[in-house]
Amino acid sequence: MSKFSPSESLLSGLNERQREAVVATDGPVLVLAGAGTGKTRVITYRVAYLIELGVPAGAILAVTFTNKAAGVMKERIQDLLRSAGRDASDVWVSTFHSFCARLLRREARHLGLPRDFAIYDDDDQTSAVKRALAQLDLSTEDYPPRSVRAQISHAKNHGITPDEMEAQAAQSHDEGRKDVAKVFRAYNDILRNAAAVDFDDLLLKGVELLRKHADVRAAWSDRFHYLMVDEFQDTNAAQEELVRLLAGKHRNVCVVGDEDQSIYGWRGARAGNLKRFTLDFPDAKLIRLEENYRSTQTILDAAAAVVKNNSDRLGKNLQATLGSGDKLQFYEATDSMAEAEFVSGEIASAVRNDSDARVAVLYRTGAQSRSFEENLRRLGIRHRVVGGFSFYERAEVRNALAYVRLLFHPEDDVALLRVLNVPPRGIGAATIAMLETRARETGQSLWQVIGDRDLYAGKKAAGALNYFRQLIGDLQQERDNLSPAQLIERVLQQTGYLDWVEQQDNLEHTSRAENLRELSNAMSEAAQQGQTLEDVLDNAALTADSDEYDETIPVSLMTLHSAKGLEFDAVFLAGLEEGILPHSRSFNTNAEIEEERRLFYVGMTRAKKSLVLSRAVYRRSYGEDRLRASIQSRFLAEIPANLIEVAAGSQAEPGQTRRYEYDPEFSQEYRYRRSPQAAYPGYQRSARGSASHSSSARSAGEKRGSGNSNARDALVGMRVRHTKFGLGTIIEVEGEGEDRRLTVSFQDYGPKKLLERYANLQIA
Repeated sequence: MSKFSPSESLLSGLNERQREAVVATDGPVLVLAGAGTGKTRVITYRVAYLIELGVPAGAILAVTFTNKAAGVMKERIQDLLRSAGRDASDVWVSTFHSFCARLLRREARHLGLPRDFAIYDDDDQTSAVKRALAQLDLSTEDYPPRSVRAQISHAKNHGITPDEMEAQAAQSHDEGRKDVAKVFRAYNDILRNAAAVDFDDLLLKGVELLRKHADVRAAWSDRFHYLMVDEFQDTNAAQEELVRLLAGKHRNVCVVGDEDQSIYGWRGARAGNLKRFTLDFPDAKLIRLEENYRSTQTILDAAAAVVKNNSDRLGKNLQATLGSGDKLQFYEATDSMAEAEFVSGEIASAVRNDSDARVAVLYRTGAQSRSFEENLRRLGIRHRVVGGFSFYERAEVRNALAYVRLLFHPEDDVALLRVLNVPPRGIGAATIAMLETRARETGQSLWQVIGDRDLYAGKKAAGALNYFRQLIGDLQQERDNLSPAQLIERVLQQTGYLDWVEQQDNLEHTSRAENLRELSNAMSEAAQQGQTLEDVLDNAALTADSDEYDETIPVSLMTLHSAKGLEFDAVFLAGLEEGILPHSRSFNTNAEIEEERRLFYVGMTRAKKSLVLSRAVYRRSYGEDRLRASIQSRFLAEIPANLIEVAAGSQAEPGQTRRYEYDPEFSQEYRYRRSPQAAYPGYQRSARGSASHSSSARSAGEKRGSGNSNARDALVGMRVRHTKFGLGTIIEVEGEGEDRRLTVSFQDYGPKKLLERYANLQIA
């Protein structure tokens, strides 16, 4: 190929399979790389190897998914080649979007775009959606712009045009979807008239350019003799097609990825794309990287046992270089507070015994961070929230607390300005400027100025200002009669803020409403710990002033999505309950459940030495004073029993669900007493293990308290088996006597209402 030959020293740091992937330069190659096996390392060494062979740096294109990853990759390539005196500055290392932007800048005329076309960011896109809604005389209340923008983005990522969306809506008689299709079309027109493209268009138009213009496709595929793609499992349909088009006649395309870490289906990534690559390139060489340098064998075996339950995998068998290691630990807490206390205590021991240890707490949704933050702060353990703001720093939480502050201190101008037009009430910048000018002139607070109706009588915002003052006044009259949790719920309801946030949430940001509900839970827990509302507000104010990002901080809190690509000495994977992980939004299809399982796999394989899994038997739901029984995550049952053991103090083992009865007379805190007989009134275990009804036990239950409410409450959380629906957990009991109905949440069928006397349930 060239007069040059690569130095042996370049390959000396690679294992056998990595070396095979690096030197397999000709033709299509699929590198199936498990977690911790060095897949990115393969790409960087492969690029360096090609350059040492004499391939011009400008003839190599390496693609990854973030600008940061691209920068790190290029830096490592240059480091590898520096000692050999080679130059890697001309290598194209970029994200898909950056590559398409460069491609379109040079070839824009073929699509009727000017070379200096604009690229709309999120705010620009939202503004364009608002303009489209206005043109169509559609209300932003009925069609929240952020939500519409998300639907448009989702359609583009799945290759759906406005015409196709409208046809689908007509077929399903979905009038709202029809309107969104019209907005989609008008939105595209606005971008076209402005000579602009959005983030999704960069990919779509890049593909369109190469597909429709053979001469352009030939020129660019000739330019790149070698194409490499990292994290190929995260590609969507447009990105996959882009790879096929660029491969051209050379067909020297190498993709590296892990099918078990495909966790971005919500943004268009298509599970199974590694397998589809073998269909697009039937002669592709398949190389498996199975030597894991990160985790112990026990952790790898447990993760493999879980993910093997997914379908349509190429499969791999990871082997650890670190030895077998300790068993996984499982801790079942009585409630979320106890879960956070256990995890925080274990972290305190870990960092005390090893100051260099790096620890992570992983969870499914950002709202779960709050209890861990509070406990770690109480223990004085430095920590950082990764992939988002600290709980009390999040805008939605700050807004809700600003409303509460305003109820007690209406002269707080900062709080007032934060919520005066949140949710939008038609109080614009000009009106706010007028109010602030008057406040400065008279020395009054903004609240006092708003009380002067003569100031803005006849102005457009008069109605909104009057409404705002009346709203706060009404809430002030109620505040002293409500508990902290009730007050925050009342604020969220009366202001319309929770409803508005739910409407604004989109496919990529679905946690803000959950954060508001979690704030209510925080208020309840604080009250039970003897804290006042003022204590909570002070705590939130102090927490908001968080430390800046610091690599030396030993403990990280993050969602499972944020953890991808990272590794830690010890990992605590929390909230392993049905509805949390897997998330309730994933219950619709098996494909969604499989993505949740891959997310669990990603979390497990972040751990190097220690992996602790936890759940809460009872968890608080928004708007309810009582805790509700949870169902253990189905993924826990997929871990072989010989690989996991119960942590000291745990309430139950994986696959088992022992229930605990809340004793309100024992303490003001949440404490539970073990009482199997009280927990299962009206049922007794027969010799064959089935549950038979006991009239004496029922009678005893009916004599306790008023009616048989104690008996009803104790049934909640019982794990039962149904002849048709299989395993489930009783989550609600209604009625009395022979008419008593049970709501049972079944693992495979969801919640079902059953008449108890006909259900023939067995204790599981």
